[in-house]
Amino acid sequence: MVPIFPELLPYLREVFENAEPGNEYVITRYGLHNLNLRTQFQRIIAKAGLKAWPKLFQNLRSTRETELAETWPEHVVCAWIGNSKVVARKHYLQVADEHFERAAQLPDGPDGVTSEATQNPTQQMSELSRKASHTVHESAFCDVKRGPARLCKASLGRIGFEPM
Repeated sequence: MVPIFPELLPYLREVFENAEPGNEYVITRYGLHNLNLRTQFQRIIAKAGLKAWPKLFQNLRSTRETELAETWPEHVVCAWIGNSKVVARKHYLQVADEHFERAAQLPDGPDGVTSEATQNPTQQMSELSRKASHTVHESAFCDVKRGPARLCKASLGRIGFEPM
């Protein structure tokens, strides 16, 4: 059993309401076992003016498994998707751009506004004295695919991570 997720429910409900009385399935067009869904999917993507990903269905499944893993326990997601935790970790779960973006944001203050006042006050004085030696470049996270020269986008100065 797999839950019907809220983002799909309106579409499935509409198809159900338009189905012939007594139909067992609401989607009947693609019920043939010898139908190549990938080819039809690629046609739809091309018609929309988009470029198809490699391994279309595997990538869709991987994306959905990653989305579900953000909310649900791993064993539940694996039961719904139909794979083991080992397979999910090795082949399906992804690190998304949103993960980097969230990690690079400053913590929110109690009123929901990003604030430097949420930092530990004992760190602020030493942090202010070191600010001048630090230069931050275009991004707060690293693009590891571009090689070692692009790994560090923020110089640390003479001190490094830890105080002397």
